[in-house]
Amino acid sequence: MKATVQLTVASAGFESARRIDNLPEGHRSRRLHGHGFRAAVTTELPHGWSRFPGGEVDALRQRLEQCIDPLNYAYLNDYLDTPTDENLARWIHERLCVPGIARIAIQSTATQGVDLDRDGMAHVWRRYRFQSSHRLPNVPPGHKCGRMHGHGFEAVVHANQGLDSRLPRIDDDNLDNLWLPLHAQLNYRCLNEIEGLENPTSEHIAAWIWRRLKAKLPELSWVSVFETGSSGANFDGRDYRIWKEFTLDSAVRLRHAPPNHSRSGIHGHTYTLRLHLKAPLDAAMGWTVDFGDVKQIFEPIFKSIDHHPLFEVEGIRDGDTASIAAWVFENAARKLPELTQVDLYETPGCGSILAIDKDGPILPI
Repeated sequence: MKATVQLTVASAGFESARRIDNLPEGHRSRRLHGHGFRAAVTTELPHGWSRFPGGEVDALRQRLEQCIDPLNYAYLNDYLDTPTDENLARWIHERLCVPGIARIAIQSTATQGVDLDRDGMAHVWRRYRFQSSHRLPNVPPGHKCGRMHGHGFEAVVHANQGLDSRLPRIDDDNLDNLWLPLHAQLNYRCLNEIEGLENPTSEHIAAWIWRRLKAKLPELSWVSVFETGSSGANFDGRDYRIWKEFTLDSAVRLRHAPPNHSRSGIHGHTYTLRLHLKAPLDAAMGWTVDFGDVKQIFEPIFKSIDHHPLFEVEGIRDGDTASIAAWVFENAARKLPELTQVDLYETPGCGSILAIDKDGPILPI
């Protein structure tokens, strides 16, 4: 198997009120308001950190819940002078006693949040939607994407806020104002009729958005385009990546859990399994890898673990997400050499990531 990095991910929610006083007079967020926040932490945990092998996700989630507990049903200004999403992420980073933190994320609404990376850089993000039709003109005869069809597309724009949380150069209003003219061009349109999108693959759409935003937003980090809820593409100005998501329903048990532990018995999850692939853009097709090909190639592997007791599947060493993700990566990489990352979440935001490119673009929680 390719050399990979194993990351453990946990998330937890909290309900809080706040006001952001350093925003301009009249800004809506200067008023007292509240959110259902979601915090997430991604770590490279050392061996033996949790109580037992396989218990890392639960232990990390519990540690995160303990850290954010003071913020739950609280007035955030009592804890932070300026409780922006970024400052919340930094507050958690300072107080979360966990080794190997690679990312702290705060999502304050379904359409906005901040990712704090391993270097302390804050990437603010905003999610936008547009309703469009398209067809891919260069696909083989009979390919379903050759027919005119449509999607409710989503675009996630990430911008590097930097290291200094006292200087909020980029906020939601900045991004909204930059997005507005692009929305006017994309929404309720046939994408093939737009200059530069004659072959409107997800990769080309992401690059089209990138080129138009980067000139006005030098801090732009990357653009993610969701073609459907389960597939999409990233572009960071240099590299193209795609992902394909699957829902996996399987039974597990943790072999190393103590006998009286709830995870030692047979239980199960509806997993979110996401494959990430990176490859040069095919000049003729306009994509890196066809989403349909990924699904078809991966299907035999998927069927061997979906609706199965995973403790009976040869080669899966345990029932924790890290073990399952490692098995998926090893088997999928043989057939999909472009594979760079496998995400496996047993509950929303809680699971494991196995990655070659650990600093690549990330998706919202």
